[in-house]
Amino acid sequence: MSILIKPIITEKATAQSELLNAFAFEVNPKANKVEIKKAVEAAYGVSVEKVRTINVRPERRTRFTKTGIQHGKTNAVKKAIVQLAEGETIDLYANM
Repeated sequence: MSILIKPIITEKATAQSELLNAFAFEVNPKANKVEIKKAVEAAYGVSVEKVRTINVRPERRTRFTKTGIQHGKTNAVKKAIVQLAEGETIDLYANM
């Protein structure tokens, strides 16, 4: 089971990484905080102080088309905000 799916790179996540030394990742929905901490420490070689998780619900949409009403939804995801120890950092742009 792959725990870390991808890092989240948005304006809000970048501001958190610069100000609070906290990085955001999209993670497996079945992963818990201990597993996420171990995965980040193993993948990036840093020490993690705190892990906060967020379950994002799917967004439902309705479209009115010629053939009728179309219902749809996005996928539910789990996000993790990982706060690193003082002086540690993750370079997310190194592999691009």
